[in-house]
Amino acid sequence: MASFKPTKVQFLPKLGEKVTEETLYWKNYKSPVQIKEFGAVTKIDFSPLPPHNYAVTASTRIHIYGPHSQEPIRSFTRFRDTAYGGSFRGDGKLLVAGSEEGLIRLFDISGRVALRQFAGHSKAVHVTSFLSDGFRVVSGSDDLSCRVWDVPSAVELSSLTEHTDYIRALAPSRLNPDLFVTGSYDHTVKVFDMRSGSSVMTMQHGHPVECVLLYPSEALLVSTGGRYVKVWDLLKGGQELVSLKNHHKTVTCACLSSVGNKLLTGSLDRHIKVYNSSYKVVHNFDCDASILSMAIAPDDEALAVGMTNGVLSVRHRKHQKDKETLTSRRRRGPSYRVFVKGKNFMPREDDFLVSKPVKQYLRKYDKQLKSFEVSKALDTALQTWTRTSKPDVTVAVIIELNRRGTLKNALAGRNEESLTKILNFLLKHIFDPRFSRPLLLVGDIVLDLYQQVFHKSPVVERLLQRLMDVLGREAELQQELLQVLGILDTLFASLTPRKEVAALAAPPVA
Repeated sequence: MASFKPTKVQFLPKLGEKVTEETLYWKNYKSPVQIKEFGAVTKIDFSPLPPHNYAVTASTRIHIYGPHSQEPIRSFTRFRDTAYGGSFRGDGKLLVAGSEEGLIRLFDISGRVALRQFAGHSKAVHVTSFLSDGFRVVSGSDDLSCRVWDVPSAVELSSLTEHTDYIRALAPSRLNPDLFVTGSYDHTVKVFDMRSGSSVMTMQHGHPVECVLLYPSEALLVSTGGRYVKVWDLLKGGQELVSLKNHHKTVTCACLSSVGNKLLTGSLDRHIKVYNSSYKVVHNFDCDASILSMAIAPDDEALAVGMTNGVLSVRHRKHQKDKETLTSRRRRGPSYRVFVKGKNFMPREDDFLVSKPVKQYLRKYDKQLKSFEVSKALDTALQTWTRTSKPDVTVAVIIELNRRGTLKNALAGRNEESLTKILNFLLKHIFDPRFSRPLLLVGDIVLDLYQQVFHKSPVVERLLQRLMDVLGREAELQQELLQVLGILDTLFASLTPRKEVAALAAPPVA
């Protein structure tokens, strides 16, 4: 059982009581804006340059949204089948995307028609990206191949076929234009070097890989697949550093924040986990459906999430000027004539009056009892005004909790302050004939729950000693009253037969 301490600390500490600066940073996002797309949102990518527009790939379309727009500012619809993997180039002027038909299209952001079309894959292309030089495109397909294309000439430069299953993850290096990382459903993560024409490093993830991510320093690599998020050290030959298992379903996407390089992961369990530098979860975002894609703006001003139900959820950061505007804006009340309207109306004799039923509102403790929040209901009934002005209400709540069999649960897990309120209420009202029976039951339960920890709190121990002294004096008084009652019963019993005999005796003879 928990113990008392000199400071006001709860016996049973609640989860989430410790709030760090990292948690506050991620809580500083507004409620999400929901945008309905034409199908499941499979890819979101932010432009590296301001104003940080973002491309959303869903169904057979790619929409470009502004930082705060809820309608697309540009759309690319030249796809015969489902589009995949829309990604920006480093300057934000070109966009590349794959498709279910196996073609790769290159678009100019200012136009609508594809500038280039790369044909060579025999199956769907799910991942595409620009290499860091901006003149080459790399793609991964379900035909088990990974190909590199030259943008100016639209020619295939190389084809790598080391994977044995679908390629669904791709991350190019920003520091070396010849390096990129791929992840496949064959449970492997490979680092390819174009100069050697093959993979230079292979990591075994253990599950089908859904996403790969390189840290800015490119010393660490993140891979997600199954319920696991794994971090690899590339400087040590791909040694596994951390294996995280905080999600309940498959982890489908991951991204890094610009402030502190915090890792964010999204999963089919509808949760987004935020990790600190020690890979501990510091915050959690809840979504309405399973998460397929996620991206965060380069300045952390927006967090976009794509879900299986075709909804794009965008959260924007709050700013201090927005808070000041909300606090300074006063709500305008109704005019005076609204309150006096109809006050002086007098009905006529032939009018039929319809009485409006008065709505009965539940008290706060009644709502909490209705929601089975027994501890909160008892706390509400023990508030200062209620327990001093209407003690019968407090006792009524106690009786209701006892009737439900939850009185012991409501009294358990309390700190020094709440126990002090309960003991003071017992001292004041335990001898009231109306309340004595339920309050004696409360005192018995309190002694049973906290008898091991009373001595650790001087305040509670002093109140308990007063209660025991008062109960002892009351018990002695009750014993004396019982003795007096016995004497009176004896007197009444001895007097009653004499009256009956006197009434039945014959009258005296004259």
